[in-house]
Amino acid sequence: MSEAGRRGHRAAQLAEPGAAVRVVPVEARPPGVGEVRVDVAATGICGADIGTVRATAPAGGFPITPGHEVAGVIAESGPSVRGWEVGERVAVGWFGGSCGHCSACRTGDVVHCPERKVPGLSYPGGWASTITVPAAVLARIPEGLSSAEAAPFGCAGVTTFNALRHSGAEPGDRVAVLGIGGLGHLAVRFAAAMGFETVAIGRGEDKRELAEELGARHYIDTERQEPGAALRKSGGARLILSTASSSKPLAELVDGLAPHGTLTVVGFDGAPLQLPLAKLVMGARSVTGHLTGSPADTEQAMRFAVTTGVRPRVETVPLEQAQQALDTQREGKARFRMVLTPGQGGRADAPA
Repeated sequence: MSEAGRRGHRAAQLAEPGAAVRVVPVEARPPGVGEVRVDVAATGICGADIGTVRATAPAGGFPITPGHEVAGVIAESGPSVRGWEVGERVAVGWFGGSCGHCSACRTGDVVHCPERKVPGLSYPGGWASTITVPAAVLARIPEGLSSAEAAPFGCAGVTTFNALRHSGAEPGDRVAVLGIGGLGHLAVRFAAAMGFETVAIGRGEDKRELAEELGARHYIDTERQEPGAALRKSGGARLILSTASSSKPLAELVDGLAPHGTLTVVGFDGAPLQLPLAKLVMGARSVTGHLTGSPADTEQAMRFAVTTGVRPRVETVPLEQAQQALDTQREGKARFRMVLTPGQGGRADAPA
């Protein structure tokens, strides 16, 4: 690619701690050995991005370009890249690289590599029109998914998909999902598509119809009843998947687990969990966490979505409005998944 062709790109960046997000002109970084450069078509806003923009001493230094839910097209390929071609549609997720030699990497558990990298934290992320990443982090986007639909699979999609399929629950088991937001709405859809008796847990009767549209067989309104007690009354759940950002409901939720049931947490606020151990021991219950997935997992999640008709609900926003979209996310007003679209052109060096 010519030097002129590498120019004309934009990125939504923070220049220093506490600064506003601004869209500025950037030069695309040429791919090095084992790397590819991707022209970004869509990039999601994840709840974890709020933590990224609050960073005071990021590993990659300032400026920060957030974003780890990326869909686009390979524009350039560096030396020693095999199996990927310029023009292929690809996704890049939270997993942004690993050391390749630790015990986790050697056993295929790359997302738990102690030296793992995350786009937006370890190097410039996807809130841009271009991103350069290790080829090993790429996931192929199947036909049938638009870029805006594919982008959230790099984090929200693969996280909920993996948490459900690795839970030990079997088709017909009762599975409850706490929260019907960016993560939760996908979890409900995946759970229903996997054949679980799906229970959605949300706040307010106004979400009941939505829960049913997403495939939930039952809905529990937390404003009317305690969800753990309601689940216990119906026989208990084999799995409760917590996608909400608050840890406050979790102790009561454990009461809704059937014997040998599991509470899996994928969304949290960092607050300590106050939980009497008797709740676990007496029912042989467990509480566990789950973190994202590998590129192969992301590909499988997307293929499953195409096969079953599962799609994330997204709201697309121009890259130039990144700050407004981030504010919407911070205020809890983002209904599902907000996705930035760099598009072509656009005025850089303006407040986002």
